[in-house]
Amino acid sequence: MANPVILSLDDDPAVSRAVARDIRRRYGDRFRVVRAGSGPEALAALREIKLRGEQVAVLLADYRMPEMTGIEFLEAAMDLFPAARRVLLTAYADTGAAIDAINLVDLDHYLLKPWHPPEEKLYPVVDALLEAWSSSPESTATELRVVGHRWSAPSFAVRDFLARNLVPYRWLLADDPEGGRLLAAAGASADDVPLVVAADGRTLVAPSEAELAGLVGMSVAPAADFYDLVVVGGGPAGLGAAVYGASEGLRTVLVERLATGGQAGQSSRIENYLGFPDGVSGAQLTDRARRQALKFGAELLSTREVVGLAEAGSARLVRFGDGGTIAAHAVVLATGVSYRMLDAPGLTEFTGRGVFYGSAATEAPSCVGEDVYIVGGANSAGQAAVHFSRYAARVHVLIRGADLTASMSRYLIDQLDGIDQVTVHPHTEVVAAAGDEHLQRLTLRDTRTGERREVDASWLFVFIGAEPRTGWLDGVLVRDERGFVTTGPDLVAGGQRPPGWSLPRDPYHLESSMPGVFAAGDVRAASVKRVASAVGEGAMAVSLVHRYLETQ
Repeated sequence: MANPVILSLDDDPAVSRAVARDIRRRYGDRFRVVRAGSGPEALAALREIKLRGEQVAVLLADYRMPEMTGIEFLEAAMDLFPAARRVLLTAYADTGAAIDAINLVDLDHYLLKPWHPPEEKLYPVVDALLEAWSSSPESTATELRVVGHRWSAPSFAVRDFLARNLVPYRWLLADDPEGGRLLAAAGASADDVPLVVAADGRTLVAPSEAELAGLVGMSVAPAADFYDLVVVGGGPAGLGAAVYGASEGLRTVLVERLATGGQAGQSSRIENYLGFPDGVSGAQLTDRARRQALKFGAELLSTREVVGLAEAGSARLVRFGDGGTIAAHAVVLATGVSYRMLDAPGLTEFTGRGVFYGSAATEAPSCVGEDVYIVGGANSAGQAAVHFSRYAARVHVLIRGADLTASMSRYLIDQLDGIDQVTVHPHTEVVAAAGDEHLQRLTLRDTRTGERREVDASWLFVFIGAEPRTGWLDGVLVRDERGFVTTGPDLVAGGQRPPGWSLPRDPYHLESSMPGVFAAGDVRAASVKRVASAVGEGAMAVSLVHRYLETQ
């Protein structure tokens, strides 16, 4: 297979030669260096690279160019190689504009020109980016192809799983010539989709998530039967607990049902997270946290659903949906929350066929030139509206209240006010959906007057409410009336500890009604529903795990 590509773009021939020379000198034995003198030329080169099935590791683009700026190029390049690391070359006078534009392209770094000596100012940056890229699924995966129908819920589920786990793939329609050829070669028909074809010729027809995970090299089986710490859930709280647990010497395993990142991992842009003044996408933050956990030795299990929790002497037993079990000294529950289903006639049958819960980032490029409807008034809905406004002709945000001030951060409200394509519809709810093979129409109702109107719509994204995934803990742990796990002082009522509590002390702050089992992040009752607080609780839970273990 050809070496991965490092592409440099600069319209100044002298600078372009210098960048390519310095990059080739250090990395030419492992990477193919491609240089271009304009954005269109660079995009044409990327399209050829894509067609040949090669990979791109790093993109370096100059900021100021006449035909297409570096930001515009990197934004277009993301559609071809979303996992490539992105660097902007700027002059001192351009840094402010470059930083402002970072929100558009999830920039990994910006370099000031001149970068000499490269040993100090260029190579350390590129080394770090290549290390990050090489640990991503794209670095080891050759082209994965998915054949399916445009409006097929199972086909969407496969694409969504791969995208959320940052696995690159090529999407082919079953009625396209190439898609038809692949189906025929696999002995399948258009009724059998989705079909997944690996580069080595292995095929999966209508695969389960576990089969997909195994195909792309994700870990699905625990390496041991017993751990110091089991973390259930791979959102910000779970990843935080895994990083701190593993880094502090605990043998740690994180168990995730679908994909690391949780709801935060689906966010197109998180702008109020400490330390990222220019914002960071949920996928980028998740990728960094996942790599950090692996770096410290945490084990990450994918597509394993936890359905049971029990005491086994001093150990805590975690049971999987397939009947398997693992045990540990302590457990951190970080299962987060899921979006509540929208209850209206017709919506259930169109889920995955025009109706989506969460951002469904895989669908954004398909919305070009069309109207998108978003239900919800919290930050996740606002972030999605900003993201979809880059593709859709118009984005309609439907809220039941009078305005967004009660539920959305001010910075997001201000952003939406400044985007012409976004319209907020107050006092509006969805009461019905209709269509043939996919969503085609929505019925909207004014909550004040009861007046109904029908609109043409093929895209509906729902961000309402938050329900904890804790049904499997019924009768095992104390939960509040909404199902969130009760912890710490809230478990002590009238000086009485929770029923069945076996220790001569009160529960620690994040400890549940079962000693040694802690809850962190959104799943915990009375928690602050923010990424930063979830990460903090994950770290705090590990410190309490240490305190718990010291007394055992």
